[in-house]
Amino acid sequence: MLEIEHVTKQYGQFMALRGVSLRASEGEVFGLLGPNGAGKTTLLRILATLLSPTTGRVVVAGHDVHQAPEAVRQLIGVVNGGMGLPARLTGREVLWSFAALYGMGRDATEARIAQLDRDLELGRTLDIRAGEYSTGMKQKVVIARAIIHDPAVLILDEAASGLDIFARRTLLDFVKATRGPGRLTLYSTHVMSEAEEVCDRVAILHEGQLVTEGSIPEVLARTGESNLERAFFALVKGSEPHAV
Repeated sequence: MLEIEHVTKQYGQFMALRGVSLRASEGEVFGLLGPNGAGKTTLLRILATLLSPTTGRVVVAGHDVHQAPEAVRQLIGVVNGGMGLPARLTGREVLWSFAALYGMGRDATEARIAQLDRDLELGRTLDIRAGEYSTGMKQKVVIARAIIHDPAVLILDEAASGLDIFARRTLLDFVKATRGPGRLTLYSTHVMSEAEEVCDRVAILHEGQLVTEGSIPEVLARTGESNLERAFFALVKGSEPHAV
């Protein structure tokens, strides 16, 4: 579902990504972990066709992001912690407008909104204006908007940021339920407990380079630590800055 081969991204003299290579398979929740500035968001923006790599190749669900960006965009849904909503529209109106962009018909849209209402516990967010939303209500609708077309690849970049405990629990339970044939969820976070709960495999980035990847038991075994947060610190502290 995802192939990243020797990807670099350079801004002037600054190297945001340094020869990153990764693979993720269908049916996985794949965690992308690292501190702020590690290169996580840069990499995810390349996957979402919002940035082009300086060098390297990225293939999402069989489509090269450079050669076939429109095909990739049809197959992905993207959520980050800073997305906004039109204040005057209700959640239902937001979802209807995005369903129309993807060419979904009336019956399919109504059925999909009903399903998302169940899965994300949208409740009254559907019928009040976005300008009245709490942070958690807004983020639920942002997620629903991103997946209205039932994408094969879901990219969640710090999607739990700012959520209260109830909204965060709904999100994490939803992420765990996204596993399935022909599907991949990429979950970027710097909260190790979230990754430990929802991810099948993880990759740790630091200063633009890949430090390690593997299942959580594999990462723990490499470090001899008892939890992912301790393993993360051991790996990051032991990595060589600016290595390619």
